[in-house]
Amino acid sequence: MGTQPGKSAMLDIRPNDNLTRGTICIEDLEVGLMRHLRKEITDRDIEMFAEVSTDRNPVHLDDEYARDTIFEGRIAHGMLTAGLISAVIGEQLPGHGTIYLGQSLKFLAPVRPGDVVTAEVSVREIDYAKRRVTLDCRCLVGNTTVLKGEALVLAPSRKFD
Repeated sequence: MGTQPGKSAMLDIRPNDNLTRGTICIEDLEVGLMRHLRKEITDRDIEMFAEVSTDRNPVHLDDEYARDTIFEGRIAHGMLTAGLISAVIGEQLPGHGTIYLGQSLKFLAPVRPGDVVTAEVSVREIDYAKRRVTLDCRCLVGNTTVLKGEALVLAPSRKFD
């Protein structure tokens, strides 16, 4: 199910596309394997994230307030953008059964309502004995990297199916 090292196998996911993507077991992972998704960030997404997270910072929700900030307009929650990385990890790479062990993030540029974000995850290191996988993660709007980081996950294994 893997691709050759250095090659990427990418899938596009349209907004609200919740199709099951499945699992790539650790035995099939290879350094360089990549997956991604694209999603337009909508006002509804921002409002729902504010509701679920209880983060109602007006920079996300109030046009008038946000115009007077350094962003000169409303922006999406950084963790909403980061959640797209979680979606790639949990649905595609490695996929179902993956357990997060850690995540580092650097927020580099704002994401605004209407922006189309591409979340990319690629395999950097694999510890087969411990089932641990280090993943490079980034989100882009166009050619601008808005977020980057790394994740450490426990990958599913056929041995435990």
